[in-house]
Amino acid sequence: MIRPYRPHDLDRLYEICLRTAASGEDATDLVVDRRLFGDLYAAPYGVLEPEHALVVDDGTGMPIGYVLGVLDTRTFEARGEREWWPVLRERHPIGSGDNGLDELLIAMLHHRHLADDDVVTTHPSHLHIDLLPEAQGHGWGRRLMEHLQDLLRAAGSPGVHLGVSAQNHRARGFYAHLGYEELHADDITRTLGLRL
Repeated sequence: MIRPYRPHDLDRLYEICLRTAASGEDATDLVVDRRLFGDLYAAPYGVLEPEHALVVDDGTGMPIGYVLGVLDTRTFEARGEREWWPVLRERHPIGSGDNGLDELLIAMLHHRHLADDDVVTTHPSHLHIDLLPEAQGHGWGRRLMEHLQDLLRAAGSPGVHLGVSAQNHRARGFYAHLGYEELHADDITRTLGLRL
């Protein structure tokens, strides 16, 4: 079932993020610090904007997937700079990573990439979605996306965007099927958007 995120789900956000961080595959063996992916891509959404966080519950209270969104990307970026990133930057100084990927993720904590103005002007909301293998192939991804899109639309958002690895062809196909169109592309990432 789909339900709202609850604060006690936070550790599961970290776990789901880690287990899907390698273009949808498990990244557990790729990093030493297993919380870095979640620090970047999952936890700040549950902590700073829980009203736009939904999970797929396996029926026992255990999340097996999530969609995490924000109504206004610029407001979320500013709040993160005040409330989320300073503590993590202090905890993880540049050069403190235990391997190359950890160091790359730490650099990303210190040098946040801001969404492109052209994207947020028309698609001010954004989201992240991840499903563990046991939640995939049952329509949960589509239902999560639709639920969040309805929440954002009801809150007045005209559009939502997301980033996806250029190499993650499966995810790109999923988003295209839901009506998302490419807004921006570089060698690494595709930014896709949907008008609400």
